Amino acid sequence: MPELRKRFFVIQVYNQPSLQMIVQISLFLLSLSLLIVLHEMGHFFPAKWFKIRVEKFYLFFDFAPFNALWKIKRGETEYGIGWLPLGGYVKISGMVDESMDTEALKLPPQPWEFRSKPAWQRLIIMVGGVTVNFILGFLIFGMMLFIYGEEYIPTSSLNNGMQIDSVLMTQGLRNGDLITKVGDRNFDRLDPMVFVKEIALNNARSVTVVRDGQSLVLPISAEFGTKLTSGEVQKKMLLLPRVPFEVADLQAGKPAERAGIKKGDVIIGLNGTPIRFYEDYAQLANQFKGQAVTIKVLRGTDSLDINLTLMEKGTLGVARELKRFFKLERQHYSFFEALPAGVNKGINFLQDQIKAFGQMFKGKISAKDNLGSIISIGNMYPTSFDWEAFWNITASLSIILAFMNLLPIPALDGGYVLFLIWEVVTGRKVSDKFMEKAVTFGFFLLLALMIFAFSLDIWRHLISRFF
Repeated sequence: MPELRKRFFVIQVYNQPSLQMIVQISLFLLSLSLLIVLHEMGHFFPAKWFKIRVEKFYLFFDFAPFNALWKIKRGETEYGIGWLPLGGYVKISGMVDESMDTEALKLPPQPWEFRSKPAWQRLIIMVGGVTVNFILGFLIFGMMLFIYGEEYIPTSSLNNGMQIDSVLMTQGLRNGDLITKVGDRNFDRLDPMVFVKEIALNNARSVTVVRDGQSLVLPISAEFGTKLTSGEVQKKMLLLPRVPFEVADLQAGKPAERAGIKKGDVIIGLNGTPIRFYEDYAQLANQFKGQAVTIKVLRGTDSLDINLTLMEKGTLGVARELKRFFKLERQHYSFFEALPAGVNKGINFLQDQIKAFGQMFKGKISAKDNLGSIISIGNMYPTSFDWEAFWNITASLSIILAFMNLLPIPALDGGYVLFLIWEVVTGRKVSDKFMEKAVTFGFFLLLALMIFAFSLDIWRHLISRFF
């Protein structure tokens, strides 16, 4: 039933920035809420199974000075929604946590408290959240492969080679090159992320290309990986199919529409200079930004000269036709193929994240260009109701949250797990007083990291806005 698996809804919102922002924020909050609630359930249900009292279950934080947006008491547990969308929490009786509520710890341990339970039960409770996030990420990836499959451009279909960004040209690549290998990895699908990953994370030091019918091996400098992960380069389209400049759509009120250019026109000249591929136009247009020019177009079998004034960036206000010039394929998976493939995809994604953090610590990847706060995460989401993109981002974020929560920092799940493993191995329990100090330190450390990441986002926004 492949046709049924392809059906999904994409509701577009055009030319309305305010609506686009509302859609993006809505998708972000929906994804974040799903991940937080399921993560906290991973703590909540094991605690209940081991007969530990759970005092609160909250989506988002309800820290002072504001009250919870909504709350209700059911049995011994208060359920609520906080006002600060930076996470969520379950407050478990007898556990030292970020709430810093330690009054109960001054009394003897009670049977319903976390601290009175054996170490193995407490360990299961603490790893429950990250376990749910890992399983959720793998499951979503698997279901995405089952429902949508994987769409890709086989490099064998690029008859004119690839359009190469100027950043890659510094390493000897040229427009028209067909990349066949990055390091030792075959490059049989046009995927710029794979290209960047192999060089920046896996230290590939060569690129194999077919140029004018001959295979060439081009060396890649050791510092090029750092360049590829810089904030400036991340905004670029490093690799694209090399195709003619055919108009797929026009922006209302822009020069192309006003001058009479139509969908399906192929731009073949600029001020008397012939154009074969889009990059020919892009290079020429840089010389005539904001100026009056003559564009030659091919319309059917007729060639026409059209006079217009280019926009300030040298653009016309058109969208390019791409898909007609190459073969777009989609690999489909059965249900039983998709689940293990989803696990494998999630594991590979996790390994890439760990490698990226390692390269940051080594200084080979810029932390200031690649670390971000809740603002960066929100900007990942589409500005239309594109559910394929939404679920892919949600799966990725679920795995990242699981990994981050496992870091051995007090106040994170990983910090508690570290102390519990110590207790299991040595038989010596960490004192409540020590835990209180450790969690306090961890909380302020996390707060400092969040402020740092938030500052980076604000700085990047100011740079892009004013410079």
